[in-house]
Amino acid sequence: MDFAALIEQRRRRFAELSEAIEDPSLFADSKRAGEVMREHRRVKESLDLWEEFNRVKEELADHQEVARGEDEELAELAREEIPELETRVPQLEEKLQYALLPADPDEDRDAIVEIRAGAGGDEASLFAAELMRMYQRHAENRGWKAEHLGSSPSEVGGFKEVALRVSGEEVFRFLKYESGVHRVQRVPATETQGRIHTSTVTVAVLPEAEEVDVHIRPDELRIEVCRAGGAGGQHVNRTESAVQVFHLPTGIMIRCEDGRSQTQNKERALQILRSRLYEQKVREEQEKYSAERRKLIGSGDRSEKIRTYNFPQSRITDHRIGLTTHNLDGILDGALEEITEALQRAEMAERLAEAGSR
Repeated sequence: MDFAALIEQRRRRFAELSEAIEDPSLFADSKRAGEVMREHRRVKESLDLWEEFNRVKEELADHQEVARGEDEELAELAREEIPELETRVPQLEEKLQYALLPADPDEDRDAIVEIRAGAGGDEASLFAAELMRMYQRHAENRGWKAEHLGSSPSEVGGFKEVALRVSGEEVFRFLKYESGVHRVQRVPATETQGRIHTSTVTVAVLPEAEEVDVHIRPDELRIEVCRAGGAGGQHVNRTESAVQVFHLPTGIMIRCEDGRSQTQNKERALQILRSRLYEQKVREEQEKYSAERRKLIGSGDRSEKIRTYNFPQSRITDHRIGLTTHNLDGILDGALEEITEALQRAEMAERLAEAGSR
């Protein structure tokens, strides 16, 4: 692939962004300043990758030349280094291709992760709790912050539904692939005959929306307060702190009760509502743009089965790209990188093919 024209565009853009950052007036608008700083970082990373890619290619060419030389000792040393360099060149080229693709405007956003137990009753609710812990550990591994927004516990210690807010660097870029139906196959603790049961959990990863992204009129909302249920001690039992927000035009209902006050729960509910409405708006725009877009890695639709966790065989299969791994324990402990990186490569290949077809 010829990167020269794209790199020249990046260099011009980097100069524009560097000039904008030097202007003190930029920081009067914190949202705009954040966008410029993030784009500046992304463009710099792509230019740094370009420099590294060329350096490694030149290093490989130099080693290959020395390996053909008459000095056998130096030739042997060069031959020892060549395999690693031959591996690094295509790896860097792949990273560079991804970095030079047009950025998804939502990639830098934080995310709302909603997890709901589906088919399977108690077993589904237990697995919903395991997925919640998986995302919390993954967030911790990446240096992100996972904040509990609200939940509806089940009687067996799981969750009928639970919502997290995950914040940090490029959260939505890495978590967006988790949207869809997660299927678990295992023998439940309550199963006396040793039979394997299949249960499902639905995950929706939403780019966090701000008030400027989605305008919600007060007359579109019905807000109710009620007594919070479940565990929580005296505070929960004696105060009506739970809040239910109904968005009348869409019929969406959000309930939050884990906060310490009505105000906190109302803010959390509106935060989730904005993100749902923003996701709906983005999805409609994408469908207008291309009915085929993101077919390979999946649409992110909540009804789409994306992954199966088979406990008897310690196997996880991602159905969108046919990836199978036997690192079940590691992935449930938050090590999602293997799956995420494979999905990113699939998305990059699709986007490159789409760009080439225009």
